[in-house]
Amino acid sequence: MSAAARVDVRSTPVEVPSTPVNVDRAITALAAVLTVVLTAVAFWLSYEHLQEVAAAHGMAKAVARSWAWPATVDLFIVIGELLILRASLAHRVDWWAIGLVTAGDAASIGLNVAGVGQDAGALNYVVAAVPPVAALLAFGALMRQVHAYLARRASTGVNLPPTGVEAPLTPVKISVDRPTVAPPIEPHHEAGPAPERPALTPGVNAASTPVTEDPAPLDAVSTAVDLCTPVVYANRVDQLVRALYGTDFTQPGTARMTQAMAAVGLGTSESTARTARSRVKAREPHLANFPSAIAS
Repeated sequence: MSAAARVDVRSTPVEVPSTPVNVDRAITALAAVLTVVLTAVAFWLSYEHLQEVAAAHGMAKAVARSWAWPATVDLFIVIGELLILRASLAHRVDWWAIGLVTAGDAASIGLNVAGVGQDAGALNYVVAAVPPVAALLAFGALMRQVHAYLARRASTGVNLPPTGVEAPLTPVKISVDRPTVAPPIEPHHEAGPAPERPALTPGVNAASTPVTEDPAPLDAVSTAVDLCTPVVYANRVDQLVRALYGTDFTQPGTARMTQAMAAVGLGTSESTARTARSRVKAREPHLANFPSAIAS
C-alpha cells in the first residue's frame, strides 16, 4: 500500500462530562433510594384504597380477602415492568409485558377513582388517581435505573485503547528472499587434441545416452510484500462503536451505543453515537453486511 493511499485519521472532539466520580455516584445512590421510597409509598396508598373499595363492596366481613384482593390488580404492574426490563436487556420488545402493565395500571386507576363515589368533588377523584399513577411512574423509573446499572456492568467487557496513544501509520514491509542457487562449476580442461573415438562395428547401433542439462541458475530476488495498514480510530467514541461490532457481530443500535458510552463516561448523545457509527462504516464498508440486532 503506497503512502498516498494512507487514510488520514482525524479526531472529532467529544464532550465528556466533567462531574466528579464521587459526586455522580452519590447522586445516583440518592436518586435510587428516593425512587424506592416513592414506589413503596405510592403502592401502599393505592393498595390501601383498593382494600377499602373491596371492603365496601362485599368483603367487609372477610378482612383477609379484602387485603388480598388489591394484589390481583397491582401485581400485574410489577410483573409487566419486570418482563419489560428483561426484554430491554435482551434488546427486544415484549408486547405481552407492555399489555400487562397497561391492563394493571388502567384497572388500578379506574378502581381507585370509581371507589370515591358519584357525588364526590373533582379534587377527590384527583386525589384517588394520584397514587396509582405515581406507583406506575416510580416503579418504571426504578426499573430504568436497574437497567442502566446492569447495562453498565455488562459493557465493562469492552476494552478501549488508552487515551492519547496512537498506533503508528507507517506501512510494514516484509522481504521474502528466495534461496540462492550456486551456479554450476565447470571443470577446467587443458587444451589438447581430442581423443579419437573407435569406429563402430557394422551392424552395431550406438546406444543413445540421455543427457541431463543442468538447471539454469536462479537469481536471488527480494520481493517486497505490503501489508494493509490497520484501521486506527483516534476518536474514543469511534473506538467504542467499532468494538461493539466485534462483541456479537451485529450492527449496534442507538440504545446500545449510548449505554456503552455512558458506561465509560462519554455522555449519552444519540446523534454523536450515530455519527460515530457512520464514520466507522465509511472506513470499513464490510461492516454494513453485519445483520442488525433485534429491536436496536
